Amino acid sequence: MNFDRITEKLEILADAAKYDVSCSSSGAKRNNQKKGLGNSTGMGICHSYTEDGRCVSLLKILLTNHCIYDCAYCVTRKSNDIKRAAFTVQEVVDLTINFYRRNYIEGLFLSSGIFKDADFTMERLVLVAKKLRLEENFNGYIHLKSIPGASDELMKEAGLYADRLSINLELPTEKGLKLLAPDKNREDMIKPMNYVKNEIILFKEEKKLFRNTPKFAPAGQSTQLIIGATQENDLEIIQTADSFYKNYQLKRVYYSGYVPIADDARLPSLQSKVPMVRENRLYQADWLMRFYGFKADEILDPNLPFLDLDVDPKLSWALRNQQIFPIDIQKADFEMILRVPGIGVKSAWKIIEARRFSQLNENHLKKLGVALNRAKYFITYGIHFGNLKFLNSSNLKQFILGNTKSKYQDQYNAQLALF
Repeated sequence: MNFDRITEKLEILADAAKYDVSCSSSGAKRNNQKKGLGNSTGMGICHSYTEDGRCVSLLKILLTNHCIYDCAYCVTRKSNDIKRAAFTVQEVVDLTINFYRRNYIEGLFLSSGIFKDADFTMERLVLVAKKLRLEENFNGYIHLKSIPGASDELMKEAGLYADRLSINLELPTEKGLKLLAPDKNREDMIKPMNYVKNEIILFKEEKKLFRNTPKFAPAGQSTQLIIGATQENDLEIIQTADSFYKNYQLKRVYYSGYVPIADDARLPSLQSKVPMVRENRLYQADWLMRFYGFKADEILDPNLPFLDLDVDPKLSWALRNQQIFPIDIQKADFEMILRVPGIGVKSAWKIIEARRFSQLNENHLKKLGVALNRAKYFITYGIHFGNLKFLNSSNLKQFILGNTKSKYQDQYNAQLALF
């Protein structure tokens, strides 16, 4: 093995992979069997994030940064003058095993540019996972980034060896995709996604009948949307995510702020980097849809298509629906308690249980994990700030902001810094 060449490839292909944020803890279980190597625990894969929020936990590489497509937003586009490299299948297998044995990683995230067509590339990705599972007896986590347009046969094989499969939608709307990646077809992304969804359901049903049915993509599938490269507003973005959660049963939708890399008239200027707080607000809105019962059209509407940057989406919704509040924390139903800013799912359940035994007060709510600095304006628990009902939503928002400190405050402060 030429170690210098492998190191050089690793530098190139690990750097190219940093633009993909869609790898994280999965919750998948794969137990060590027959004295194999490694395992995936129910707690998922340990991971960390770089300063700019990128996930750096797994061995996260591309098989190649060669690509036949010329997507304007992509650093590996064929017209970009960069160093190119490609791993062989065996090189990726050897790197994964060696890194795992040194305790550097707990799994593999493998994506790729397109060599010459979808199946040619996907076949090599599948072969990496297959060799790891069957030849190396590797039970660690494997996330394969599927190639749009790959055949059903290859997607099925991929699901038998990988824990998670994902296909990037890349841009939230078909219109945006046609503008920046005219060679790509959105249907090529959706078809494999639909196939994987159906196979996951089928394998789960078979598992009920036959104990030895193998696992198929046990950590499900996910996708990623690039934010800010085109003109879609936040409402269109979360509507797209909501639709894919419902229709394709995705585990996660990741939101990646566009990183300016090219001076192209179709793209935002090189100085217009998407603020991280916008990514954060989208993840919060996504959380509301998945765990709090909010619908996309409740979080935003056509008259207000962008998320507030200075308050989280739940607080923003509560301020717009001030007439519903305050709610009586002693009597309100679970769904309504969930809608109170500062109360999470666990806290809501604890409130339901605790109020059976006593009249809740401020100290009780603090002990139950309620963030009273926000919640107290929207509930009654014996004490209520009655005069607040005379404030309109704008004044109440300023009142709350005046008593809280956001870690993103510097990003939306319009005041220029002197130094």
